Amino acid sequence: MQNTPLNFKNGKFRIMQIADTQEIPFVSPDTIKLIRAALDSQKPDLVVFTGDQIKGYSSFFMGKKGKENVISTLKALIKPLEDRNIPFTMTFGNHDGEAALNNSEQFEIYKQSPMFVYSDAASENDKGTFCLNVGGKFLVYMFDTHSKAEDGGYSGLNPEQLEWYRNTRDSYETPLPSLAFQHIPTPEFFEVIKPVKRFTKGAVRAYGDHKNEFYTLDPYNSGLADFMGESPATPYTNSGEIDAFLEKGEMLGVYVGHDHNNSFVANYKGIDLGYSQGAGFNVYGPGLKRGVRIFDIEENGTYETKTVTFGELCGNEVKNKPKFAVYSYVPTSVSQVVTAVKEAAIVAGAVAGVAAIIKSVRKKKKK
Repeated sequence: MQNTPLNFKNGKFRIMQIADTQEIPFVSPDTIKLIRAALDSQKPDLVVFTGDQIKGYSSFFMGKKGKENVISTLKALIKPLEDRNIPFTMTFGNHDGEAALNNSEQFEIYKQSPMFVYSDAASENDKGTFCLNVGGKFLVYMFDTHSKAEDGGYSGLNPEQLEWYRNTRDSYETPLPSLAFQHIPTPEFFEVIKPVKRFTKGAVRAYGDHKNEFYTLDPYNSGLADFMGESPATPYTNSGEIDAFLEKGEMLGVYVGHDHNNSFVANYKGIDLGYSQGAGFNVYGPGLKRGVRIFDIEENGTYETKTVTFGELCGNEVKNKPKFAVYSYVPTSVSQVVTAVKEAAIVAGAVAGVAAIIKSVRKKKKK
């Protein structure tokens, strides 16, 4: 059962997606500035947080004060919504549950807010998976994509979640048009971008099961404002999630976060696969293009989406310029660091080798 009704207003319903704030107890004033500016300018009917609200692995969230810090950070993030009486919902990312409070405990913190909208969870151990009904005409699915998988990749939806989805979908005489929000992208995100050669302009290196492959956005399957600054970090094993969504054609799109430097929408067999860029300033992100994604849903079951960025809403003045500079260019993963170090070592070795040869040649000439 859904705790709060959601309804269309004059045939429209607006959703704002906030991805990857990844905040700490000393919440960045720029993260809050972005959220406030986006709420005031876009006036959403519902805000969805798609995971990694907190930097769960931070030492701030461990030990004796860890639980207190989780609570204070989450409350700081949702306060702008409470101040404006804007309903919100959420699911979890791979980092939220690494804190002193697990996901179920964090869910109880969200429930303390009068603006939190939720419904019956998929299971007792999966509070971040549920479905919201908008005016009896549209469904918003929230999926918890968990964390790491045993094969070294990220987790996707498990069989129990897919069974719950099918049961929920089929509980309606005619499947209702829907959108899905989750943290981790599916393997199909690699199907909508373009494999290219290494030194192609804008190419990004992939890792994991796509190691040493390079990709750019497909200009025929993305928008002019879209960008991809890092490779999709997807599960190695395909759970069959997108195939399930294709069964009856009611799922319009799947929107994720996780990879902070990506913001694009591309179509896969009739389903939109989309990213919202990161919104947090206490973690790596795409500079002034940190932002949120907006969804304008029509009562007839169609929708349009766009993003609004910090630069557009707030200008180019940030509170902590040194930290902003670091987090705008820091490597996005351990794999990226390791690869960069290896390549630097190879280059350094090659340079040293050439220098040694030149030195040897010069010595011979002197003789």
